[in-house]
Amino acid sequence: MASQLDRITSNPEICGGCPTIRGLRIRVSDILDMLAGGAGRSDILRDYPYLEDEDISAALEYAARDFA
Repeated sequence: MASQLDRITSNPEICGGCPTIRGLRIRVSDILDMLAGGAGRSDILRDYPYLEDEDISAALEYAARDFA
C-alpha cells in the first residue's frame, strides 16, 4: 500500500500550522476526532464533500506514524 502522507500539509497561515488535509481548513485531528466519535468514512465524506477517501487514510496513517 502506498503512503498517503503527501496529502498532509502544514502551513503557519492555515489552522495555526496544525497538520491539515491538502491545505484545506480541515485538520488531521478533526478527522481523527470524528472517527473516534463513531463517524464512518461515508459519514465524513458525506458531510465534507471536498474530502476524498484517501484523505481519511492519510489522517490514519499520520496518526499511526505519530504514535509508533
